Amino acid sequence: MSQPKHLDPASMGEFYGAELRRRREDAGMSQSGLGELVYCSGAYIGLMEMASRRPQLDLSERIDAALNTDGFFRRLCEAILKASKFAGYFAAAAELEQRALAISDFATMVVPGLLQTAAYTRSLIESARPLVDPQEIERRVSVRQERARALLKDPADPELWFIVHEAVLRVPVGGDGVMREQLEHFAEVIRNRQAVIQVMPFSGGVNPLLYGTTTLMTFADEPPVAYTESAYSGQLIEDPTVVAGNAKSYDLARAAAMSPEASLAFIGRLTEDYTP
Repeated sequence: MSQPKHLDPASMGEFYGAELRRRREDAGMSQSGLGELVYCSGAYIGLMEMASRRPQLDLSERIDAALNTDGFFRRLCEAILKASKFAGYFAAAAELEQRALAISDFATMVVPGLLQTAAYTRSLIESARPLVDPQEIERRVSVRQERARALLKDPADPELWFIVHEAVLRVPVGGDGVMREQLEHFAEVIRNRQAVIQVMPFSGGVNPLLYGTTTLMTFADEPPVAYTESAYSGQLIEDPTVVAGNAKSYDLARAAAMSPEASLAFIGRLTEDYTP
């Protein structure tokens, strides 16, 4: 029996966009007209048609209803999500990372995925899902490491900025050896100028971003987005007002956090705490 052909979610996204444009035009609708029916902007419809925005399941259902396409766009969206190597809720954000000019991340309790060592990621997965098959664990570790290497290889493309709360550095994950390696990796990234890392100390006080992990992305020819994540779920935010609010909170966090130089020194002192 022949094996099913691997599906490329990127090319499927282009097909989704082309079909959306064709069927919208066949229905005599403008982008803004369809947007009004499915509760999004006409500009967003245009971005999906150009495959600059990954389709969302709930939006695809509304498009099917508006264009009377009998579940076509929902089924295609499901296929795109299934073909991605990332979790469904993160797939769209992962795609956008590849086009971003700048990525700014705020982490409250766990090391950001792009900064995690393999051992740290493995310990996180094992603690959250102890019955997961070891091969699946290694697959997930490999995917995350591959993603990090792709984005950290060029310090200017994209520009990466991380604010990590002090709690991230103090919550033990995987034991002293894992934590020591993780903090040493932080220091290496800083020294190699691969990213800016600031530590938000406990004395930094309250910030709206403390409610969860937040990532901001800006682009050359697309509107900025925010992505928030908690355990087993994530949300891509494209509403300009909400994105602007998150950006303002991030600026306030930058001001309250330690400088990059002070952060490096602080990380060095904490590394000693995990050294026998």
